[in-house]
Amino acid sequence: MQAITRRLGQQSLRPTPSIYSIECIYPLFHHYYGCDHPRYGSTLAAHKGLGHLVRKGTGGRSSVSGIIATVFGATGFFGRYVVQQLAKMGSQVLVPFRGSEDNPRHLKLMGDLGQIVPMKYDPRDENSIKAVMAKANVVINLIGREYETRNYSFEEVNHFMAEQLAVIAREHGGIMRFIQVSCLGSSPSSASRFLRAKAAAEEAVLRELPEATVMKPAIMIGTEDRIMNRWAQFVKKYSFLPLIGDGSTKIQPVYVVDVASAIVAALKDDGTSMGKAYELGGPEIFTVHELAELMHDMIREWPRYVKVPLPVAKAIAMPREVLLKKVPFPLPNPDIFNLDQIHAFATDTIVSENALTFTDLGIVPHKLKGYPVEYLIQYRKGGPQFGSTVSEKVNPEYWP
Repeated sequence: MQAITRRLGQQSLRPTPSIYSIECIYPLFHHYYGCDHPRYGSTLAAHKGLGHLVRKGTGGRSSVSGIIATVFGATGFFGRYVVQQLAKMGSQVLVPFRGSEDNPRHLKLMGDLGQIVPMKYDPRDENSIKAVMAKANVVINLIGREYETRNYSFEEVNHFMAEQLAVIAREHGGIMRFIQVSCLGSSPSSASRFLRAKAAAEEAVLRELPEATVMKPAIMIGTEDRIMNRWAQFVKKYSFLPLIGDGSTKIQPVYVVDVASAIVAALKDDGTSMGKAYELGGPEIFTVHELAELMHDMIREWPRYVKVPLPVAKAIAMPREVLLKKVPFPLPNPDIFNLDQIHAFATDTIVSENALTFTDLGIVPHKLKGYPVEYLIQYRKGGPQFGSTVSEKVNPEYWP
């Protein structure tokens, strides 16, 4: 019986005259259907003689983009947007995480089955990092933290980890693109330790990988952001908002989805973004006071401010910094009064005049007013329809 089955199988695999006749009329391997058609060609720049990536499909989440990206810091605020942008174009995303297995589970829904791969790792273990980077051809470093903890200093998180990833990526030999996400305003001479550490990380990464791309986004605004959410929570709890200084510091906040799109655009280009740094700011420049006004308009609360002079704000924030590593228990994370952010907000943070920006990546950033800040309606105390609009606002002094 097995011999008969094998014989029938071999006969079924032989081309029949009918198939020959069909091929004559409708060629099965026509150039419109081949993998070498431009529609299915790779758009990712290659270097070091690795050749172009194999791309299949039309570019949706069930396609194959050829990108296998290890995204460090993917479980944070910005990480979910980068993973979503990569996954929806058919990329496989390796997600290193160091906490609970529940931390990356929200990311698995963003890609097709098996395309989002959580991998537990230890950022202080070199072998662990090599394991999560072994199958990748793209590395994106989003690791960063704007405050210190008892276990991790500014320098270790924002500088030394980035340098270690660049060294391992260089030794890997198969990493085609390395993208380092820094911060707008990073400078070796900044009063902020966070910004100094980010500047040192940029220098270290470009020293190890001169073809790396550096993205320097301004303050990012989005559903899980760490500025307008904190302001709104503070206002709901205490009915006023402290403004450090007089609120006249200029900033250029940017919608987080635009920054994620910029990273994908850099991966899709022909290599023109390699070895360059991009300053990614929004289309509008705000003062801190004007951004707070935008937040109050969205949550429909009458703004009440308490202006806190810089020396007083630093004095309020100083005890945590002094006691952080001296007490045997962890201290609460800073929200409004973060000493390092107080130093950072003491100077204007806007895009440089001659810097590469969104325009050079072919992206038009969104204005903040409108959809990008609609997530703040969750803080309206009477529901989404509660309160008056901006045009209907009446000063509380004139209330009956």
